[in-house]
Amino acid sequence: MSAVLSSKAEATLPAERSEGVWHAAWRRFKRDRVGVVSMGVVLAFIVLIVLSGLGVVAAHWQDEVGVANAPPTVVGPKPPEATGAIEQPKGPNVDISDIDPLAPRYGEWAERAKQYATTAAHKAETLPFGGDRLGRDVLDKVIKGTQVSVAVGVMAALLATLMGTLLGALSGFFGGKVGDFLEWLYTVFTAIPDILLIFALAAVLNRADAVLPRGIWTVVVILGLVGWTGLYRQVRAEFMKHRSREYVRAADAIGASTGARMFRHILPNVSHVILVRMSLLVVGFIKSEVILSYLGLGVPVDQVSWGTMLAEAQSELILGYWWQLAAATLFMAVFVTAFSLMADAWRDALDPKLRGAE
Repeated sequence: MSAVLSSKAEATLPAERSEGVWHAAWRRFKRDRVGVVSMGVVLAFIVLIVLSGLGVVAAHWQDEVGVANAPPTVVGPKPPEATGAIEQPKGPNVDISDIDPLAPRYGEWAERAKQYATTAAHKAETLPFGGDRLGRDVLDKVIKGTQVSVAVGVMAALLATLMGTLLGALSGFFGGKVGDFLEWLYTVFTAIPDILLIFALAAVLNRADAVLPRGIWTVVVILGLVGWTGLYRQVRAEFMKHRSREYVRAADAIGASTGARMFRHILPNVSHVILVRMSLLVVGFIKSEVILSYLGLGVPVDQVSWGTMLAEAQSELILGYWWQLAAATLFMAVFVTAFSLMADAWRDALDPKLRGAE
């Protein structure tokens, strides 16, 4: 009798829901301390970029707030002879009225000139991260440059990921003539080295009569058109492998549409591949933007990025002014390293082979 009652009680209990994929991935990700710290660094950069975009910080990066090539605060101000200031002689003025008939009018003219004199703004002799050749704050410049460089890298990576994922899914799932055409398109783009293709597209799109005006979006389109090929090959191979598996056949048997099988069933199982590849694209595109801007083919001169800062620092480094180069290199190295480590941690957390391992 008790066995019958216990079986009835167990039957009335609600069914226990299985843990979701993303919930399990987040639980495994939190165990990786390096990944968590790296994610915190990346989020700090994102907050800084958002504040810069809203004008809360680095809004006046073009203002000349310091003397030319102002050193960092920890270094201290430059010696007086290095500023080029001319010391005014002391003592009474010499009477030259005998040789200059206009000398008696000098005092009157000086009083009139004082009425129109403008007070020169005080410029700081030192800045937290130093100043450039125009006296602009390097810290504000590198924050604004972070906004531009990271925005270009992320948007170009999203564009390349969207193109590579869509084309790879179509080629791998359907095959046939669709696959042959996309393979031909892939071959055309990979027949030219990436760096040469980037330079060629930059030279064409940066012309005065180009369809797109020169700016950030031009660089995003250039990098996105060049960078989709690697992800396309990986997604195509994964879709070819998964399209004949049991869970996809079961979805087909219960009437799932083609789009549902492709993007609702197969795509989540290859998301770790796409995530890792996209993280590599972000890092690679940031480096490509730095190279293009350094060579004058990237962002325009009225904007600032890590590449333009490195180009300016090249001439300053010869004179011993190293702080602009150090600031741009430091910010770029920290962000790229943290982003790569975070992506590796998410790759391990999302890997389907690790979902059953605890």
